[in-house]
Amino acid sequence: MLLGYANKTRCTGPEFDESGVSGPELALRNFRDVCYSDLQHLWDVRDLDRMGFPYATGGITDDGRLYGDVVEYPVLLGVLIWLGSLFVRTDAGFLAASALLLAPFGLLTAWWLGKLSRWRALWWALGPPLVLYSFHNWDLAAVACSVGAVYAVHRSRATGLRRPALLAAVLLGIGAACKLYPAMFALPLALYVLTGGAAGVRDAAGTRDSDRRGGRFDVRGAFAILATTLGTFVLVNLPFALIGPEGWAASFRFQLRRSVDVTTNSVWYWGLRPALEQDRFEALVGVLSPVLVLGSFALACAVGLRHRARSGTFPWVAVSAAMLCGFLLLHKVHSPQFALWLLPFLVLVPVRSGWLVAYLLADIAMGVGFFRWMYLINSDQPYTVYQSLAAQAVMIGVWGRAALLVGLFVAFLGASGFRFPGSPPAPEAALRDRERTVAG
Repeated sequence: MLLGYANKTRCTGPEFDESGVSGPELALRNFRDVCYSDLQHLWDVRDLDRMGFPYATGGITDDGRLYGDVVEYPVLLGVLIWLGSLFVRTDAGFLAASALLLAPFGLLTAWWLGKLSRWRALWWALGPPLVLYSFHNWDLAAVACSVGAVYAVHRSRATGLRRPALLAAVLLGIGAACKLYPAMFALPLALYVLTGGAAGVRDAAGTRDSDRRGGRFDVRGAFAILATTLGTFVLVNLPFALIGPEGWAASFRFQLRRSVDVTTNSVWYWGLRPALEQDRFEALVGVLSPVLVLGSFALACAVGLRHRARSGTFPWVAVSAAMLCGFLLLHKVHSPQFALWLLPFLVLVPVRSGWLVAYLLADIAMGVGFFRWMYLINSDQPYTVYQSLAAQAVMIGVWGRAALLVGLFVAFLGASGFRFPGSPPAPEAALRDRERTVAG
């Protein structure tokens, strides 16, 4: 993260205008030196030097422009942005303050991953994504909530499953108030609770959690997970919706109206846009993308249930990882820092290291190539795929990453029988241990 911060600060200063924006030629430097950051960019485009309490005033215009105290992110990120802007006067100061606010989330994620996966956590701690994206956007807060939910379920000392699962649901709801994506993991977690959790997990009396409730399926517990995740999200959003309903709604409307263009880095733009007019293209993607994303979720859960029928345990972490692959592949936007979303699952689910290395290489090609390509375009230099290595790197990044996401979808579900270090033993081992204790 220190290396990541050092990289981003190369784009700050040495001059600042009356609004605290770095110069000279900040836009070209951002792309040329691959040090662009949404943190620094937002200082200028959202007038953060004059920002009041987030969402209290403002809204969105008919042409999709935000105004007032509105930012395009969920409310807890709005609070982080506001806190980072309180005592600074330049984009360099805002970058430093925001990095201080975000760094604990990166460290906490590393600690939790270390407890869950031991030495595999070094893929997170030492991987290129932390250098490229730690302070590219505010994603570390949501990532920490997602990993914290896994930690709450699989490292809890509480008796039974419901209490740690409900804590995980709260964390997922908080994560969704940072970036919406953690909410998707509530579905596999609910299925995990519904089917009794890990087979063979018993209390001191030897009774399995699902057996104590007198049934095979814990329907009430599953609904509690979904309700807790949604309820947490609603409770966090409610004060902002009451204080400034128009400003609060504007952040959601902005994301819904986002067009699919060259900056979204999605397979939709590169694969479908050349064949269709812009209006038809936007309308088609607006339907196909959510339908296919939901289809990938259903497929991942169906495979997880099939695994549960064989092993007795629904692999909710592996299913969550596969669902995330489906989302990243088929959603209309694939921002560079989304690599931070996937990397913890590459640590948590023990897929072969070749998958991990290949994904990191494709991500580097995209993360570096895209900004160098933007520099060539904006400086009127040759930029076609036949003329520049940057354009070729973008193609490798887009299509290589897409192919890897398809492969990882399968690989995650194929590795669904793993156990975290220190987690309860398999059913047969648990039963044997208890029988030996009784016999002794």
